[in-house]
Amino acid sequence: MRPTAEQQQTASVIVKVIAKYHYKEVALDDSMSEMILQRYYDTLDPNRSFFLAGDVVHFSGYRDKLDDYLKNARIEPAFEIYRLYRQRVSEAVSHALKLVDGEFDFTIDEVYIYDREDQPWAQTRTALNDIWRKRVKNDFLNQRLMDKEDAEIKKTLKERYERLLSRVEQFDSNDVFQTFINAYTLSLEPHTSYMSPSTSENFDISMRLSLEGIGAVLKDEDGYTVVQKTIIGGPAEQSDLLHAGDKIVGVGQGLEGEMIDIVGWRLQDVVEQIRGPKGSVVQLEVLAKGEGSNRKTITLVRNKIKLEEQAAKSHIIEKLDGMGKYRIGVVEVPTFYRDFAAEARGDEDFRSTTRDVRDLLVDLKKQHVDGIVIDLRENGGGSLSEATELTGLFIDSGPVVQIKDAFGKIEVEQDPDQSIAYEGPLAVLVDRNSASASEIFAGAIQDYKRGIVIGEPTFGKGTVQTLVDLGRFVPGRKKDLGRLRLTMAQFFRINGGSTQHRGVVPDIQFPTARYSEEYGERSLENALPWAQIRPANFITKGQFTVPELMDSHLSRIKTDAGFEMLVDQEKRFLELDKRSEVSLLEKQRRTEWQEREHERLLHKNRFRASQGLKVVKSTDETDLDDEPDEKENEATSRIELNEAARILMDSIKVAQPMAVMR
Repeated sequence: MRPTAEQQQTASVIVKVIAKYHYKEVALDDSMSEMILQRYYDTLDPNRSFFLAGDVVHFSGYRDKLDDYLKNARIEPAFEIYRLYRQRVSEAVSHALKLVDGEFDFTIDEVYIYDREDQPWAQTRTALNDIWRKRVKNDFLNQRLMDKEDAEIKKTLKERYERLLSRVEQFDSNDVFQTFINAYTLSLEPHTSYMSPSTSENFDISMRLSLEGIGAVLKDEDGYTVVQKTIIGGPAEQSDLLHAGDKIVGVGQGLEGEMIDIVGWRLQDVVEQIRGPKGSVVQLEVLAKGEGSNRKTITLVRNKIKLEEQAAKSHIIEKLDGMGKYRIGVVEVPTFYRDFAAEARGDEDFRSTTRDVRDLLVDLKKQHVDGIVIDLRENGGGSLSEATELTGLFIDSGPVVQIKDAFGKIEVEQDPDQSIAYEGPLAVLVDRNSASASEIFAGAIQDYKRGIVIGEPTFGKGTVQTLVDLGRFVPGRKKDLGRLRLTMAQFFRINGGSTQHRGVVPDIQFPTARYSEEYGERSLENALPWAQIRPANFITKGQFTVPELMDSHLSRIKTDAGFEMLVDQEKRFLELDKRSEVSLLEKQRRTEWQEREHERLLHKNRFRASQGLKVVKSTDETDLDDEPDEKENEATSRIELNEAARILMDSIKVAQPMAVMR
């Protein structure tokens, strides 16, 4: 396997396009060369389970040479390294298959380091073999903890390791090239990446089909299929059975289909297994985030995501403890959507976030609500124009967001409409998954002091990407060279600060915010840092006495069973994320899981009791007739929303005497 002339030409074009158009000006020099080499290793062998220390030394001559190779459109080192990698995988799998047929003693007190990202490379073949001995033993133990028979375990693990080798052997020249080029692009920042012609085609297909199936965005992490997020209105989100961070380890077709272990599968193959005709059933075996080796099987009915499910909707919160006669309207905005196709056809009544929210505001005002909460939790963004226009519903006119491009030019997106759809008390509820357009809206509302922002620091994605067809940079070129997803601009708030990296920090933060510090853009390597430009010309619209509101908020949640459960859950997730090793003592593993489950159920049952729901003895008991306990799911989703309504109510009470004084 060797690089082709087309790949060399593509490499040359990519280097030139990045140098000219990428937002971040980074020299392709010896320092970048070292980063590229390290990232290439990290991509191929993220857990340091294949390469030996001697292999890394052998290729150390490329540490300060890859920049020169790329400038000259030479990519042979990538293929040389990959050939040895494929050999090392073959050796490791061969050893693992022999280990599976052996016997394991789970009464021996030893530890397996499952996260080897920061561990040194194994110095000898003997040391690497021992790493694999513990890996296979741990895989075997995980299956035993699910009460599977030894014969079934051996069959499952053999198929898993054989697939791992097959996956590596199926890598072709384009796959190697794409992996290496992305080691370069990701050394710039996390959102620039290259898609080969075949990947581009699959991307187009996935965009057309992304709203079919179970409604989940998946990614590959060291052979595991991990849920990045569930899509509002999809089967996964509506069931509340699958969540971000969960690992899908098995897929079965229909109610009676055989559950197939998919650990080690290519992500594309996993997606093809999960997708299927509308109305058909798929079973997923899931390793829940934060639950160690505890697996569960869930059943979902494939479906398309309807626009109505993603459209903004509203309801009213009233009669909560301490609320008295106050009624707070809630507008849920799952995404910033706009039917561009209908708009292009000239349809006057095309759907958009702003149009739908305007109608909801009219309806809520007719119902005489005292204030409104805009719920942007889990809203990953969408149309920039919708974020701008939605802000305009709450201010008379003025700037909303600033955009700075790679050449330093700054454009200001304005709300040109002087009309205001709603002038009353306003709050914006955000969480760590509120990103991009959500951050633009929340940041503008905060900067204008038009409303109070509540929740967790947002995701922090403040950059703009565009898809570049590389073939257009080669005159007369007819063959596809693939596409480059290029970061070419950055968002800035009207106060001059960026939404990048820091996100929008709420005026009042929920206690779960302390566990979101290593989440979102802040957790990504090489993420562009927070930056600042000159503020836009704008006039604030109001003011808030945040300290007084904070005191009331803290006093309320001190004894709130719901927040206690959420904080405990986040704490457990964080503790498990920080762990890098696990005991191979079967008795200890079972005891650890039982203790975690016991503590989790204590908090869960205290919350259920506060909602008038029966106490349960296990997670499975909350499922009645194989249907999720909708009352608990609904109550859990309302914990933060209800508190946001109470905070807004407090702000109304504080503002009333101030208005009288004025």
